[in-house]
Amino acid sequence: MTNSQQLSERARRVIPGGVNSPVRAFTSVGGDPVYVTSGKGARIRTADGQELIDYCGSWGPLILGHAHDVVVGAISAAAEKGTSFGINTPAEVEMAELLCKLVPSMKMVRLVSSGTESVMTAIRLARGFTNRCKIVKFTGGYHGHSDALLVAAGSGLLTGGITSSAGVSPAVAADTFVPDYNDLEAVHRIAEGHGDDLAAIIIEPVAGNMGLVEPDPGFLEGLREVADQTGALLIFDEVITGFRLAATSRGQAVGVTPDLTTLGKIIGGGMPIGAVGGRAEVMQKLAPLGPVYQAGTLSGNPVAVAAGLATLKILTDTNPYPEMARLAERLASGLNRIAEDKGVPLTCVQLGGMFTPFFAVGRPRRLDDVKQCDLKAYARFFHGMLARGFYLPPSQFEVAFVSAAHGDEEIDAFLAAAEDVLGTQAETD
Repeated sequence: MTNSQQLSERARRVIPGGVNSPVRAFTSVGGDPVYVTSGKGARIRTADGQELIDYCGSWGPLILGHAHDVVVGAISAAAEKGTSFGINTPAEVEMAELLCKLVPSMKMVRLVSSGTESVMTAIRLARGFTNRCKIVKFTGGYHGHSDALLVAAGSGLLTGGITSSAGVSPAVAADTFVPDYNDLEAVHRIAEGHGDDLAAIIIEPVAGNMGLVEPDPGFLEGLREVADQTGALLIFDEVITGFRLAATSRGQAVGVTPDLTTLGKIIGGGMPIGAVGGRAEVMQKLAPLGPVYQAGTLSGNPVAVAAGLATLKILTDTNPYPEMARLAERLASGLNRIAEDKGVPLTCVQLGGMFTPFFAVGRPRRLDDVKQCDLKAYARFFHGMLARGFYLPPSQFEVAFVSAAHGDEEIDAFLAAAEDVLGTQAETD
């Protein structure tokens, strides 16, 4: 039995499912989950001594790679002064000022401890600001595990959603409408039927939780128009896309201004953090200024803020985005070429340093398209690449990342391994 198998067996006795976040259990791909002991740059080392080139990057935060010297130094320096105070610190102010500077639509910002908490706060804030209850989210969009957002599409578009998790009240789900991603007509129908009680429209401006799915031209602009017409707030969930594609938000980069933006992942440099920011008159509804309550003992944690400040400063100073995009484009186009040569139905979609190899023909536009993917083929590809020294997200429905620590060497190695794996799959299929 390997070290990872022994750890997994021990974990299952004391942790539900043996994991502290479900996707780590490898349920989607099968097999034994990986246990990691260390990471540096683009590589991680497992408890079994295997070195892997990592294309998961802790699900997005590690845009600079693992254990970046400057980020680790900032964490160490902050920790030496104290790991938590529950009292205001100068670094919190600096962090808030920097975020508002880099994302100008955020006139004020509140730091929290996770992406889930940032979205939960944004939804409550939207309801408190508008004095309305109903919200719109989209199929395939994941916005954390708060009750109002663990909702799937209902049987009828105008009847609200159904719970997608045990423990979520049907009454909560009924206030959430779930049209398809990229279906602007459906949003118009919801607005016509419930516009007077619509508090918010929340969306990932680039979907990253059903794999990489881009918005159709005009879709985000159309949502901005619906929000303006109904008085609802437009919320961009940028926990994944914030600072991933440029040293700003995706909304800022494409010129569509939401009322609220939620951030996480990259702005913590690998430490737990989240943020919600937006229009001043909306943000001023948060306690202690307004009636919408939100609090957190570890909000603005000095160690997390230090890691985030170091990361954001490196991103703004060095601008690694064009190089990450070049490398990811090389990977995606190379993988598509290999798949075509081998006769494997695969479409690798790429934007900036983000990519997803969908085991289907054509670029998906919505969740139903993604559901047509061959999940067993992805699982075989995942394990084939893992055996050859590459770690991808253990799910067809997640985004992979190229970091600033990757280079042409890592891309070449990935494509060589992929050619071997896809060739084997083509022969088997």
